[in-house]
Amino acid sequence: MLAICIECSHQRGMGHLFRALNLIGALKKKGKKEGTDYMLLVNRDETALAILKKQGVSPRVVNLTDQDADWEGALIREAGITVWLNDRLDTTRESAAHVKAAGCRLYTIDDMGEGGALADGNFASLVFTHTKEIPGKQVYRGCRYLILNPEIAAYRRLRTKSEKILVTLGGSDTYGVTLMVIEFLKRRRRERDGRGAVLPGQQTALAEHEGAEEITILLGPGSILYGEAKEALRGTDFSLVSSVPSLPAFFAAFDFAITGGGVTAFEAAASGLPCMIIANEYHEVQIGKYLESQGCAVFAGYYKEMNLSRIHEVSDVTAMSRRGMETVDLAGADRICQIVL
Repeated sequence: MLAICIECSHQRGMGHLFRALNLIGALKKKGKKEGTDYMLLVNRDETALAILKKQGVSPRVVNLTDQDADWEGALIREAGITVWLNDRLDTTRESAAHVKAAGCRLYTIDDMGEGGALADGNFASLVFTHTKEIPGKQVYRGCRYLILNPEIAAYRRLRTKSEKILVTLGGSDTYGVTLMVIEFLKRRRRERDGRGAVLPGQQTALAEHEGAEEITILLGPGSILYGEAKEALRGTDFSLVSSVPSLPAFFAAFDFAITGGGVTAFEAAASGLPCMIIANEYHEVQIGKYLESQGCAVFAGYYKEMNLSRIHEVSDVTAMSRRGMETVDLAGADRICQIVL
């Protein structure tokens, strides 16, 4: 039995939840051959529980804040869990120690907490900094261990134009960055309309088709910004969408995206969708810099000091699209299953 333990909240976001769903899909596929069984553990978050119910997944709700009761050990013995996978970022030493004391193999994802040091393996797919040692007895580092939605494979395509722009700042958008981007795009549209032509030096890929440019704002399932976003878009021709059944399928209609610096940026790259990335959390800065270094994105910076005008530096969406698909593959979940099982 494999236990997947995740943490979700408006503050933490929904990325861990969707990553778990993608991993569960890979486990089910593998389980047909090997009889693999799993249990999903999650804190009580009503948004997360509603998504899981819609997906037909029945989780076990646990109290992740309880560091003393050793609920982990009790659950391991009750359910016969042999492998425990944490996707909670900064795991505490107490929680990790409970799992190990119960005789369970412990793996963790992108974990820089004290508990990560006790893990048998740490899948550091989103840790690109070289200034801090990654904890774990064995560190599996890099994009090879990204857990991405397998649906992306059906929608990958090379972009050759830039007429349709998508803004998607995560499942929760904790800091309301979407509203800041909307104001920037409104100013950009007014400046374009006012000058009647592209200014010298701004004949970029995203300016060549400005006359036909379409902008769509996508709010994630954990967002509470719908009312404010709708008001901010009053008088514009921008579209507003709240949550979608399939993000890869939705991506397929767009030529360029403005995204957060989490897993969504990698999903866009794997889809062949060029991006401008904004770091919603400080640890996402390294992700934005990495994807820019690979040639598939431009990095606008941390949201408190972002430079959205970097969108004017995009000059070749076709090259960016190609580099994204070359940089990020879709086999990470299978690689992790092979290791933990």
